[in-house]
Amino acid sequence: MTRTPVTVQPRGAPPSPADQTRIALVRAALRLFGSQGFEGTSTREIAALAKANIGSIAYHFGGKEGLRAACAHYIVETIGGVAGAAMAEATAKADGPDAAKARLDAVLETMVGFITTRPEAGEVVQFVLREMSRPSEALDIIYDGVFEPVHRQLCRIWAEASGEDAESERARLTVFTLIGQVVYFRIARAAVMRRMGWDDLGPNQAADIGSVVKDNLAAILAGRKGDRP
Repeated sequence: MTRTPVTVQPRGAPPSPADQTRIALVRAALRLFGSQGFEGTSTREIAALAKANIGSIAYHFGGKEGLRAACAHYIVETIGGVAGAAMAEATAKADGPDAAKARLDAVLETMVGFITTRPEAGEVVQFVLREMSRPSEALDIIYDGVFEPVHRQLCRIWAEASGEDAESERARLTVFTLIGQVVYFRIARAAVMRRMGWDDLGPNQAADIGSVVKDNLAAILAGRKGDRP
């Protein structure tokens, strides 16, 4: 049975008991698929973690594969919401290279805040890493729903800041580099905290990371301008 994807996180009215069960199953599956892999996770484990009846997986998602797709849609909604707010603020800024650089600063700062301080960020990153190692339809949903459009928009802002062609190979790779340095702080969170001597990675540490990320952006832009004849 094919089910039309619906919003995982209802907005507006408080979630109904059915919505709460659906959300609990998605969050449980996201965590277990990320930590154990899709094949290594049973529906019984998911239901137990979500404190739900095992039959609710088939009822809400049509089965384990449908739940995997729902996890992907949850990621699109979560990252899309964070990125969308940052992009909306960025788009409202004035035009010009300096304004475009400020827009990139704002987006990167928002990304750092989400990646380092939001609890669900770890589950999202782990799930995506699993999907990238063994691509499935879930990765297609995430790529088409958030990765490609967000990357393309960041390339446009980068082009305004740098003067480069937004779809040039160099511009696209540069934007991947900007995103990658932020994601590293989630992937290597434990190592970063140990090396930095941090007991926690909270808002204060995120602000320090954001400051360095923005300095890196400024250095890359300055270097590119120096390359021009």
